[in-house]
Amino acid sequence: MLAIVKIAGQQFKVQEGQNLYVPHLQGKTGDKVEFNDVLFVDNGGNISTGDAIKATVKAEIVSDLVQGEKVIAFKMKRRKGFRKKHGHRTHYTRIKIESIA
Repeated sequence: MLAIVKIAGQQFKVQEGQNLYVPHLQGKTGDKVEFNDVLFVDNGGNISTGDAIKATVKAEIVSDLVQGEKVIAFKMKRRKGFRKKHGHRTHYTRIKIESIA
């Protein structure tokens, strides 16, 4: 079974048993979360989309805070002596998809 679900404003293609990194969610490690905003479901060739979908995706939080790669934004104006270096690491949550029903 395959589904496309919207999590924190982004769309993810998920299957049962899959681990994936999503934008940071509220909750602790081991908590169960449920996503109701399902956009597409493929159940062995039986495809449903739009308002006809009544599916939910249930998942478990594996790691509540994971930091992504460091992103550096460097600004410079030549011949002016202006340099600015700024960096950040985006926070993610690792979840495991338990069921699509």
